[in-house]
Amino acid sequence: MPYPIEHKLVIGIASSALFDLTASHQVYLEGGAEEYRKYQEQQIGTVLDKGVAFPFIRRFLSINKLHPDQTPVEVVLFSRNSPETGLRVMNSIAHYGLDISRACFLTGGAPYTYLPAFNTSLFLSANEEDVRRALDADYPAGLVLPSRTEDDENDGELRIAFDFDGVIADDESETVFKRNNDVDEFHAHEIEKVAIPHQPGPLADLFRKLSMMQQMEEEAQRRDPAYKKILRIAIITARSAPAHERVVTTLKSWGVSANETFFLGGMEKARVLGIFKPHMFFDDQLGHLKSPAGNIPMVHIPFGVANRV
Repeated sequence: MPYPIEHKLVIGIASSALFDLTASHQVYLEGGAEEYRKYQEQQIGTVLDKGVAFPFIRRFLSINKLHPDQTPVEVVLFSRNSPETGLRVMNSIAHYGLDISRACFLTGGAPYTYLPAFNTSLFLSANEEDVRRALDADYPAGLVLPSRTEDDENDGELRIAFDFDGVIADDESETVFKRNNDVDEFHAHEIEKVAIPHQPGPLADLFRKLSMMQQMEEEAQRRDPAYKKILRIAIITARSAPAHERVVTTLKSWGVSANETFFLGGMEKARVLGIFKPHMFFDDQLGHLKSPAGNIPMVHIPFGVANRV
């Protein structure tokens, strides 16, 4: 039978991350709430263009198609719109065939307060204030950065990449490094703490549940060798030996792992991202969220010491 929502992997998505709302936002900035309402009513039959997170969400929802008896994942729409102005968003969701049935319309209110009600393991938004307020409340959230949207219909794989410190794990080690920007001091700390797992970071729950999805896929492939896995997960970190060992210690203590792990030792992450081509890359440092190709969906996790003013 289908999982109840408290047992599902749930992603909350703002309409600003799922669709391109550039024109709508400009109307709001120039004319205010009333002009925005009129504009959305006039455009209610016009389908919104795909946003940065669209390819990620479409593939994420496809997990349910492969496991229809359990439907283990869900996406919930969190919107600052009213139900009336949000009709265009819901119509666009239906147009693209996205299986999103639950939604919160908050008429200007902040969505983050309702994240735990829906068992949300990640909230994606293009509204920086909403993301920061969610993280301040200890809820998992990420700021979707502008980029070109590419959605290859023939590519059924879902590739997700994570930084480690300040994303999957806490910022303890990053705090040590930032104190003096001293790599030797950082390595000495990691060698001393090598057997002590990190505390979870803001996206630890997401990473764990994605690992459970991969276990489900492995079981499906054992039952049916023709089953084709869709989930592929990478960790891409600036760490290098000897600091790599504590990453392994932490993940092992949680009972999770990644398909591919890169210890880059400060090398530009874009060199690996351009080959892995994730549908979403999560990092806590804006300086790492760059790609020469310009078409890799990037999500900033404004958490921890790297983001303190």
